[in-house]
Amino acid sequence: MTKRRTQAPRRRARKQKPNAKRHGRSLFKILLTYAVLAGLIVGGLWVVYLDFVVRDKFDGKKWSLPARVYARPLELYEGLALTPNLLERELNALGYRPVESVTRPGYFSRHSAGSYTRYRIYSRGFEFWDGRDKALRFDVVLGPSGVASLTTNDEPLPLVRLEPEQIGGIYPTQAEDRLLVQLSDLPPLLGETLLAVEDKNFLDHYGISPTGIVRAAWVNLQSGQVVQGGSTLTQQLVKNFYLTHERSLTRKAQEAIMSVLLELHYSKSEILETYINEVYLGQSGARAIHGFALASQYYFRQPVSELNAQQVALLVGLVKGASFYNPWRNPERAKKRRDLVLTVMHREGLLSDPQFKSAQTAPLGVVEPGQNSQSTYPAFVDLVKRQLARDYKEEDLRSEGLRIFTTLSPMVQRQAEEAVAKRLDNLESAYKVDNLQASMVVTSVGAAEVLALVGDRSPRYAGFNRALDAERPVGSLIKPFVYLTALEQPANYNLGTPVSDEPVTVQSDDGTLWEPQNYSRESHGQVPLIESLVHSYNQGTARLGMQLGLRQVAQTIQRAGFEGYIPPVPAMTLGAIDMSPYEVAGIYHTLAAEGTYTPLRAIRDVLTATGEPLKRYPLQIQQRFSSAGVFELQYALQAVLREGTGRQVYHRFPADLPLAGKTGTTNDQRDSWFAGFSGEHLAVSWVGRDDNSETPLTGSGGALKVWADLMSQLPTRGVNTQPPESVTFDWLDRDSGMLSAEGCEGAMWVPLHTDYLPADAVDCRLNREDEGSRGWWQRFWN
Repeated sequence: MTKRRTQAPRRRARKQKPNAKRHGRSLFKILLTYAVLAGLIVGGLWVVYLDFVVRDKFDGKKWSLPARVYARPLELYEGLALTPNLLERELNALGYRPVESVTRPGYFSRHSAGSYTRYRIYSRGFEFWDGRDKALRFDVVLGPSGVASLTTNDEPLPLVRLEPEQIGGIYPTQAEDRLLVQLSDLPPLLGETLLAVEDKNFLDHYGISPTGIVRAAWVNLQSGQVVQGGSTLTQQLVKNFYLTHERSLTRKAQEAIMSVLLELHYSKSEILETYINEVYLGQSGARAIHGFALASQYYFRQPVSELNAQQVALLVGLVKGASFYNPWRNPERAKKRRDLVLTVMHREGLLSDPQFKSAQTAPLGVVEPGQNSQSTYPAFVDLVKRQLARDYKEEDLRSEGLRIFTTLSPMVQRQAEEAVAKRLDNLESAYKVDNLQASMVVTSVGAAEVLALVGDRSPRYAGFNRALDAERPVGSLIKPFVYLTALEQPANYNLGTPVSDEPVTVQSDDGTLWEPQNYSRESHGQVPLIESLVHSYNQGTARLGMQLGLRQVAQTIQRAGFEGYIPPVPAMTLGAIDMSPYEVAGIYHTLAAEGTYTPLRAIRDVLTATGEPLKRYPLQIQQRFSSAGVFELQYALQAVLREGTGRQVYHRFPADLPLAGKTGTTNDQRDSWFAGFSGEHLAVSWVGRDDNSETPLTGSGGALKVWADLMSQLPTRGVNTQPPESVTFDWLDRDSGMLSAEGCEGAMWVPLHTDYLPADAVDCRLNREDEGSRGWWQRFWN
């Protein structure tokens, strides 16, 4: 019994052992099944998530598009003052190419005959704020006085606009930039070359192509170099559009799945179009160049529709590595890659033998590096951004693809930049000085549009903007506003009213004395008001300003448009007021516009990315001064340039062109200023040093020369010399041609324009004993 009892458990143990193994295997199978199911569920959820990611971004807003800033277009019409040199500079800036026969947009030809030059131009067309201008082939004939005729197919044209130059942008935080295009906008050669080089099997695969990988390896082996990649275009798009550039099996698996999903949901044309807009093709500073359309502008300054075979080959070659094949840093490497792509194009039948040979011998043809900068005119674009900030959120400007049309004239801007740079070099050489800086603001008279803005002698430098931010004492530039305060009181003051130019002493609250002196260190006694202004007498101006009242003078400056601080001290009548050149241009525009205040503006229109108008920036006009007072002041400012502190300027201008302006010099000649205008253009220039140290320059010795360098190049008309109906020369005795009443006794002044006097006025002569004054005034009559 004992033995049986002891053996029974053993038998049971032997029977249980197989059962335990079976149980373990079953548990493993269950766990494995659950794991597989869990993996399938997780994998399925991952695929569902990836599918959502693919569709959400592809169907939604694919990119944050920068706001694009455009200059004003060149408008051609009969009578426009334009020279062949200026027209060709404009065409070159827009990327037009000279040819013998003009057959497509973006090209022009030139034929000269005597003093006339005929241009045949094929414009590209453009979507303006007021509608689309179609591409047009037209003829423009330039003669000695400008545009002599404007025709198309021998039919006269009233007006032709060339497309505006893009001068900058306001970019997304990630600084990606692109120009969106549709497949229909592309030359067929570009798409065919891209597929031949990057994905020959694109139209047949479903996102991934094992045979493509084998084929690429074989082609590369035959070529001895990497000519084709193994990834499909769809995979490349997924990698660039959705993923990072991490190299791992997980990312490659994700890329493959998303590529298949992309192919399931979207057509080949949609995928290819997105790829063409997404692909990275270069770097401009912090700005990344994406897409073939922007790359075409960046490298060739041409629309993508105008690319030739060798240009297409270069861009397609950059897909493999935009930095490695950069045509400016590595031109030989870039050409070698381009020629390899040309070989593929030839082998695939995209180029004939003559086309292939011609393309291989062609240079790279990229623009100069400085001509493809992120912002062509950074100082002006800075002004545009500040004005836009009043009306738009920064995020909208960085992401919504707004199109901003500005007032900038590239023609005037380039001339202003050259005037600043060349004159500063000349001044530094002549005076043996260095570190001079300058700024300039140019506006149209009446419309108050900013035509040009220079903030640095190196105009492409996007740093400190002196035109907007360098607030310096304006010196004698403020004096016209003292005299305008007087002329606004016609019962008490006119240009012939005597002003005392005797020494002035004013004691301040702390006991210090303010004793301004004239530049010549001489006093002139009683002089007519116009003489005090024309010769910029400090003593006469200070006495007149205090006689009128400092508060009244300050109010005149504010009415002219200045919104800054005006110190309530007598020295402010001589320019102890800090202003930027832009602020000076604002108040002087009021003088140039016959007393009408109009805020300076840099923006004309803003459109959405689809061309819908968002906001217009209309003229805001207020008549703030009497036409009579401003006319008399303009009259005196013309005399400044004829016989006063700015008289040297007429060495550069025709004697019959009426111009007006005022020089300004601050203490120790730290600042050289000039503000002057014609009937069409106002320009303000400043020359000095950033550290506020002394210079050897007066207003006439520095800033006036910069101003004259610019204005002498601009086709312009003179200041209006016909008085408004409200102006009466009550202070002038028309019978004798002499100054009437109190002004006549000294015969101290006669008008600049004899139209205002009877014929016998030419017999009027000065009888003052002051020889300097006698010589000055008699020159008007002799």
